[in-house]
Amino acid sequence: METDPRIAALKAKNLRQVRPTDEPPQGATRPDAKPVISFSQKRKGKPPAHLADLSLADRKNVLKEAGFPAFRADQISRHYFGAKLADPEEMTDLPAGMRDFVASELCPSLITSVAELKADGGSTIKQVWELFDEVRVESVLMGYPGRTTLCVSSQAGCGMACPFCATGQMGLTRNLSTAEIIEQVRHAMILSESGALSTGPARLSNVVFMGMGEPLVNYPAVVQSLKRLTDPAPEGFGMSARGITVSTVGLVPVIYKLADLGIPVTLAVSLHAPDDELRDELIPVNSRWKVGELLDAAYHYYSVTGRRVSIEYALIKDMNDHTWRAQLLADELNRRGKGWAHVNPIPLNPTPGSIWTASTKQQQDAFVRQLRENGITTTIRDTRGSDIDGACGQLATEVNNQKSAARRAKITNV
Repeated sequence: METDPRIAALKAKNLRQVRPTDEPPQGATRPDAKPVISFSQKRKGKPPAHLADLSLADRKNVLKEAGFPAFRADQISRHYFGAKLADPEEMTDLPAGMRDFVASELCPSLITSVAELKADGGSTIKQVWELFDEVRVESVLMGYPGRTTLCVSSQAGCGMACPFCATGQMGLTRNLSTAEIIEQVRHAMILSESGALSTGPARLSNVVFMGMGEPLVNYPAVVQSLKRLTDPAPEGFGMSARGITVSTVGLVPVIYKLADLGIPVTLAVSLHAPDDELRDELIPVNSRWKVGELLDAAYHYYSVTGRRVSIEYALIKDMNDHTWRAQLLADELNRRGKGWAHVNPIPLNPTPGSIWTASTKQQQDAFVRQLRENGITTTIRDTRGSDIDGACGQLATEVNNQKSAARRAKITNV
């Protein structure tokens, strides 16, 4: 890098360098907190079994073993995936005598809304869901002209410990089940079609696994979720794989597995730095799989699926927004081929007085211009919900803090 005269010249113009170690991680409760990667779940209890966890064949077996005709599985599945119904009492073609069984064994309630906030003139709705074990996760529904997108969580918390991410400081509580993921989608479909967004009634067209958690850590449930999303009814919702994005901070071996899955969803790589020196601190998992290995895996994904890879890059003031890093990123992408990646710079939600704050508009434009001058397709990603604790994990943390405060107050008053 130092020997490249173009990068050296650019680097000389960007002398200020803030490091992730200059301040405790975002949301940390101790000044000496350090990012610690964890793949272990704090809780391992399983949610109730649900039809969305099962293939259609397995749903039929459940009914047959309970003494009901197998064809009823097709009916129930069409109600759930087609009409978005989960209450057997609304499935009027089911015999009354089997509705209690369906409610308990195939359609138990898995997620309950405990907070809902609107932003961006009503075009964004953020929800906090409480799961069976009182764990909380978030999803965000966003309306745009011509499309509606849901950002879905795949884990409660996250073990990747990225210091600029509120969810990363929660640690990993547990993986979500397939059905807990799918239930977020079903509720969003109902909400979108009802006209709750200011953009008007619309079919949910896009699902992005960019909410709480690292999706590839919860690979089995995420893969089954992709099948439920893309398989046609009665197996699933029948969504287009092209409308689904799976994000990762860089679990290289699992990217290769995802490439061989045969479901051509978009892969989004949360890169945030093109050099190992910074990325080791900014994305702790980079200590296991370096930038070069990650981009090789991403290019392999493109080669196998034909789907252009999104490179996510949160622009953090004086930390990773230098034009020499834009040039290095362009060089790394172009070295592997042309047109295979699309860079999405993301303005970070401002945090006044912190190192975790957004780049200036001037530096953001310079970063983007450097990429485009090198032939890299680059689009500033729209940010939503900054006025409602928009960054992933912030609202769930606030709701949890309120709950803890209420419990402490109750104990004090006893």
